[in-house]
Amino acid sequence: MPDPDKTFTLLGPEGRPYSSPLPGTFGGHRGGKLYGRLDCRAALQAIGRGGYVKHRVFFADEATAIAAGYRPCAVCMPRQYAAWKSQAPGMVFHDAQ
Repeated sequence: MPDPDKTFTLLGPEGRPYSSPLPGTFGGHRGGKLYGRLDCRAALQAIGRGGYVKHRVFFADEATAIAAGYRPCAVCMPRQYAAWKSQAPGMVFHDAQ
C-alpha cells in the first residue's frame, strides 16, 4: 500500500512532471530522451560515476515514456530499441559501443 505522505515526480505523456503516490516503473534521461528499466546496467554505471542524476526522469509505464517522445535504451531493452530504430527511417544513429 502506498505511503500517503510520500509522492514521486513522474513525467506524463505530454512530457510534463506530475506528482504520483506510486513510483515510476521506468527511468529515463532528459538530455538523451531515452528510457529504460530501473535496473539498467548503463544507467546505474553512469549514476555511480556521479553523472546522470540531475537529468533523470521517471515514467509510470513504457507507453507513457513513448508518448512523451522518449526512445528505448539499447542496453537494457535491446529488442524494443531494435524495433524503434527500424521504424525511424532517414535518421542517423550513433550507438554506444
